[in-house]
Amino acid sequence: MSEYVLADLRAVAEDFWPVETAASWDQVGLVTGRDAQPITRVLLAVDAVAATVDEAIEWGADALLTHHPLLLRGIHTVAEDTAKGALLARLIRAECALIAAHTNADAPEEGVSDVIAQRLGLLGAIPIEPGADPMSGIGRVGTLVASVTLREFADRVNNVMPQTVTGVRVAGDPDRKVSRVALCGGAGDSLLAHPAVLEADVYVTSDLRHHPAQEAIEAANVAGGPALIDVAHWASESLWLAGAAERLSARLPGVEFRVSDLRTDPWTFAVGAER
Repeated sequence: MSEYVLADLRAVAEDFWPVETAASWDQVGLVTGRDAQPITRVLLAVDAVAATVDEAIEWGADALLTHHPLLLRGIHTVAEDTAKGALLARLIRAECALIAAHTNADAPEEGVSDVIAQRLGLLGAIPIEPGADPMSGIGRVGTLVASVTLREFADRVNNVMPQTVTGVRVAGDPDRKVSRVALCGGAGDSLLAHPAVLEADVYVTSDLRHHPAQEAIEAANVAGGPALIDVAHWASESLWLAGAAERLSARLPGVEFRVSDLRTDPWTFAVGAER
């Protein structure tokens, strides 16, 4: 039997990703499970969906730690003829706890955006919007070792991100020189007008909608501003998992941590894309 229990995993997770640093609208922390439950195996994934729940149970995981909260928005039933009720019932029956670290894992050092900045080779990366800790906050902005064209940088982003159906979408002159890079893991169009983003040569994020992206590019043509690179939401947030597993393993030796290699990006195929 493991010397660790769920309470120990929760304590380490809280140390790395304090619940109080999550956004006010977020729902993070323990979703289901009991503190006295022994912990020997923990699966990490971006999403709690049928495929990752299947993987966790088949592997014999005692906990599933996800980035996205299963119960982010209010529900009024956990009946098993609902998608979320069915998932929760399966986890409870398998004695597999569910924990979420979402916006509280986006902001810190070694968090979602910080890991993307590291993978892209940004120097002096700092938060776009710092928190109480100046090295923790929303997004990152930093500088490349040497400037490259937008097309070359887009290729670098594509090589860093796991592959998805939607790939990497780019708005801007492919020959434009890129040196200053702003980024935000996950959906980041709320930062399009931020001064640190406007001063960058390119902004990398996910879920850019038509009108905000179009307006940002039109404004850049008049007053200056960044080119845009849009990557799959799941892809941008999946990079954080490996480091999180390593850090958890170091604090809880003897517990086996595994990162799911399942792609939970919702899109399965595309047709007619311009090449």
